Amino acid sequence: MGQVSRRLQELGLTLPPLLPKLANYVPTKTVGELVFVSGHGPLNPDGSVKYRGRLGADFTVDEGKEAARLVTLNILSALQAELGDLDRIREFVKLLVMVQSAPEFQEQHVVAEGASDLLVDVFGPERGSHARSAVGMISLPFGIAVEIEAVVRIAP
Repeated sequence: MGQVSRRLQELGLTLPPLLPKLANYVPTKTVGELVFVSGHGPLNPDGSVKYRGRLGADFTVDEGKEAARLVTLNILSALQAELGDLDRIREFVKLLVMVQSAPEFQEQHVVAEGASDLLVDVFGPERGSHARSAVGMISLPFGIAVEIEAVVRIAP
């Protein structure tokens, strides 16, 4: 068992199964030392949407953070499938966190902390810290509350 798998186990986290893609794209694309992760949503292991709606109207900030954590676990599952071993990850370079928001909602950056905190908890500050953008969206596919893209640097 690798270091990342042990840390996930210590935190009581299990990676969900890799979900089938929903359109004409790939979940991850490796180019040299970078892996580009397509937008992922807060899906349950059976593929159903766990958080559908808008932050500031249908969900609290804390629920939004939980949605971002779930999205991040789905991203880790996609990276596991792409890399075969999450210990190959040298660092998370960038996250784009999109939050379906009510017009007056202004705490997208706090929702994004759910993803950022999880990555630092699992990978440590050296590998898990990243650049990040958090933006509000009027809508997201399937009505999901949070969608996240990632760029990751890996060992060859």
